[in-house]
Amino acid sequence: MNVLSESLLEHIRRTGNFVLATHINPDGDALGSLLSLADILAGMGKKVFRYLEEPVSPLYRFLPDSHLVRTDMDELAAFVREAGADVLCIALDCGDRKRLGRNADELLRIRPFLVIDHHKGNDGFGDLAWIDSRRSSTGEMVFDLATALGQKPSAKAAEALYAAIVTDTGSFHYESTSAHTFDVARQLVAAGVRPDQVSRNLYDNYSVARLQLLQMVLATLEVHCGGRIAVITVTRDILDRTGCALEDTENFINLPRSVTSVQVAVFLKEAGEGRISVSMRAKDACDVAEVAAQFGGGGHRNAAGFKAAATTLAEVRGRLLQELQRQLGC
Repeated sequence: MNVLSESLLEHIRRTGNFVLATHINPDGDALGSLLSLADILAGMGKKVFRYLEEPVSPLYRFLPDSHLVRTDMDELAAFVREAGADVLCIALDCGDRKRLGRNADELLRIRPFLVIDHHKGNDGFGDLAWIDSRRSSTGEMVFDLATALGQKPSAKAAEALYAAIVTDTGSFHYESTSAHTFDVARQLVAAGVRPDQVSRNLYDNYSVARLQLLQMVLATLEVHCGGRIAVITVTRDILDRTGCALEDTENFINLPRSVTSVQVAVFLKEAGEGRISVSMRAKDACDVAEVAAQFGGGGHRNAAGFKAAATTLAEVRGRLLQELQRQLGC
């Protein structure tokens, strides 16, 4: 399953119509992978429906062709009807079927259903799967898929792929960054990508309101376990007072992670209606993907998360801290 199979390649070669999807609340790797693969398939003469459950976040609207993303299920159904039997769906960067969102069942009815992902713990849902948790990003895998299909990414696809890789490697900081990751990045830069422009679009995108949001979130900082665990929190009240949305907290977790003594950083996000979203980042001290799995989530050894419903911030914080302290032996 961690090897790109000839069967998967043949399905792509012989199919004329594609629905591409990714996980809810998509990050740069999810969107970059979806948009780049769409461009690659279009270059092969295929028709592509780019589907997201929600509109593209303003943080990622700089990505080429982001305006082509569709959220209307009626439009998707019409595309599938017109395609007839000549259609398949590819889920990108999606660790499990639940992460496809509220329309997962409708998407999974499109057969064959292919999965391309790099998350540890992916159970390989769908008819065919290429899952390689050793990879830095799904974007890296899409580049290799294009190569296997004999396709060279266009300038647009290259920019989206570079953004995908930069996002999921923490700008080449994380342990999943390999020699191959750097080689793919080199080829994308050779294809015309401007690393300075991509980084500026990804990181130099703060409004005054977002900076105020960061200030208020950092004010919630707690440290536990002798400084080895750091926790930050965003509540609905903080979001309302700043006029920001949850998507504006992107990358905030990297700040507590950057503290020298911190081995695990936790970001608790109040999504409303008793729903809590949790992100974790680690420095090899413990496998946060295993921790997340205990709460119904998943991810990678050093980057994982989960969602909880019908609960409170205090309850989730207490249960999670207890488990992390057990893992760290403190």
